[in-house]
Amino acid sequence: MPPPADIVKVAIEWPGAYPKLMEIDQKKPLSAIIKEVCDGWSLANHEYFALQHADSSNFYITEKNRNEIKNGTILRLTTSPAQNAQQLHERIQSSSMDAKLEALKDLASLSRDVTFAQEFINLDGVSLLTQMVESGTERYQKLQKIMKPCFGDMLSFTLTAFVELMDHGIVSWDTFSVAFIKKIASFVNKSGMDISILQRSLAILESMVLNSHDLYQKVAQEITIGQLIPHLQGTDQEIQTYTIAVINALFLKAPDERRQVGVESSVDILDCPLTEMANILAQKQLRSIILTHVIRAQRAINNEMAHQLYVLQVLTFNLLEDRMMTKMDPQDQAQRDIIFELRRIAFDAESEPSNSSGSMEKRKSMYTRDYKKLGFINHVNPAMDFTQTPPGMLALDNMLYFAKHHQDAYIRIVLENSSREDKHECPFGRSSIELTKMLCEILKVGELPSETCNDFHPMFFTHDRSFEEFFCICIQLLNKTWKEMRATSEDFNKVMQVVKEQVMRALITKPSSLDQFKCKLQNLSYTEILKIRQSERMNQEDFQSRPILELKEKIQPEILELIKQQRLNRLVEGTCFRKLNCRRRQDKFWYCRLSPNHKVLHYGDLEESPQGEVPHDSLQDKLPVADIKAVVTGKDCPHMKEKGALKQNKEVLELAFSILYDSNCQLNFIAPDKHEYCIWTDGLNALLGKDMMSELTRNDLDTLLSMEIKLRLLDLENIQIPDAPPPIPKEPSNYDFVYDCN
Repeated sequence: MPPPADIVKVAIEWPGAYPKLMEIDQKKPLSAIIKEVCDGWSLANHEYFALQHADSSNFYITEKNRNEIKNGTILRLTTSPAQNAQQLHERIQSSSMDAKLEALKDLASLSRDVTFAQEFINLDGVSLLTQMVESGTERYQKLQKIMKPCFGDMLSFTLTAFVELMDHGIVSWDTFSVAFIKKIASFVNKSGMDISILQRSLAILESMVLNSHDLYQKVAQEITIGQLIPHLQGTDQEIQTYTIAVINALFLKAPDERRQVGVESSVDILDCPLTEMANILAQKQLRSIILTHVIRAQRAINNEMAHQLYVLQVLTFNLLEDRMMTKMDPQDQAQRDIIFELRRIAFDAESEPSNSSGSMEKRKSMYTRDYKKLGFINHVNPAMDFTQTPPGMLALDNMLYFAKHHQDAYIRIVLENSSREDKHECPFGRSSIELTKMLCEILKVGELPSETCNDFHPMFFTHDRSFEEFFCICIQLLNKTWKEMRATSEDFNKVMQVVKEQVMRALITKPSSLDQFKCKLQNLSYTEILKIRQSERMNQEDFQSRPILELKEKIQPEILELIKQQRLNRLVEGTCFRKLNCRRRQDKFWYCRLSPNHKVLHYGDLEESPQGEVPHDSLQDKLPVADIKAVVTGKDCPHMKEKGALKQNKEVLELAFSILYDSNCQLNFIAPDKHEYCIWTDGLNALLGKDMMSELTRNDLDTLLSMEIKLRLLDLENIQIPDAPPPIPKEPSNYDFVYDCN
């Protein structure tokens, strides 16, 4: 007979005593269980004790999380959180440097537990730590020469404890003083600072900026690009990551008017506040430093650095949103002058005729003719072409940049098409407007960065005006493709679809420079695109005849079983998942894997991202597959229904899934990418006997079915397969040919 569901068998440790094996009744109050444990060891004042996990996490057991205790869990009887918090609050104020150092070390470790953190915060512990940082460091710096390691460790543990306590979201960031901000900023600005102190300081500044508008303004006044550049030039990728994270945070929270500071400003970049983000990011120095010391450094870029580079790329392109959503004012002379400049560069007009009524009409007629040659839809008033948003004025900016910086190519394209009379001319104006809109869609200009995406493109860090150069390459591609397709105005949308496919296929290869991107596009001519499409179409059309469809239906269960086994094998290997919170910079990991017999899910927290598989015995928690009630995804997940920024992020929603088990219990996941999401949801559904419905399964099924059918049809090469089966022959007149074995 199985044990009652509310009874959990555990081992409980107490220093200096033999561990006890005990059955815990989950229906009993936790205080009663602790009293029973204390009585077993003859310990008085049971209210001063608590239970905690004996693993590396050391998290306290509370009424809220007690349901997470599983059979076989090892617990430890220890001082209660309130008592521990009180003792540490006193110990960190000790006059003994050694005692103080040991207390801060313990505090940094215990502060990860929200139960302890709440008790310590109730004692005004965060204020005490900030006071120690503000005033205590001066006192200890006097002793730094003789005990430098001790000072560095002490400050490091203090800042670590502060970061962990604030990470729980209990205390508001708005409560901190300017003196504290200045002190943290000084650790970043000071050269030769200990690595651990620098990491914590950068993490604190990032959180301040992201969580408080007032603190953003104060931090922005303390940090300049000149003080952050040395950290980017170092060799420690983690410090570089924290540094770019601070830049991204300041960039994200900067008011729109400060982001759009003119790039031609004469302000010295080294003394420029980070609020003037457009000014800084347009400067060659910062971009080239990131390119040289981060992207092209002789080491692999880890996932977190890739994410921060992606965020920086998105935020940089989002500077274009204002121009993208600005309509052209047909009455604005400065804007109209840009169109005049496009005409002047293209046709190099001779001196204007005198301002007489006759010549005015002649000039209008000439302008109308030239605007038609430039490919505008509205020949009389081309300004009307730029009233649609997107792309708004951004399209006109791109056209002017192309005309000024690639003048030969611009003139060649315009004159080449304006001289054609066979209706095959490519309209430069209309093409530029639609192309700008398409590129904004591809790069998702105006959208906030995803919490999980790592998809940055190195080539966009190789030029100060990368979007404009991107446009210049693509507009020349469009003109080339137009000629290859021998397109007319009726084919405009078809040409744009081909160009989009060319650009997307080239971007997937992640070219390292704009020149490499251009080479990729040269290999993706219209003829090549036709071949790719034809190949894909043939693979689909070849298998639509009735005999092939019947064969497909026959072998599909076998293929699905193969996919199922692959999914389960991947679950047995396991996956490392990141715990996302309001401060993504402080990574916390956990690992989950299926047992080889497919009966138990093993999972547990990790200190860092693992290299390879994590053994079953190192994962503390277990979940029997038989206990799983359901698997839910997206908005149905409990952790996506909670209040917070994550639920607003579409990409995170698409990666979220949860396992529901027992009553009101769940195991929440956010997959590292779409592929892992499909693997896990498929595998879990397979374990529950449900269909695998992911996009990955559909793709795998199509691919494997296609390969299997091709293999089976090898012997029928060049033989026409009939649409209908051959007729059944008539029965023979006699069966004398049958041999009777008897």
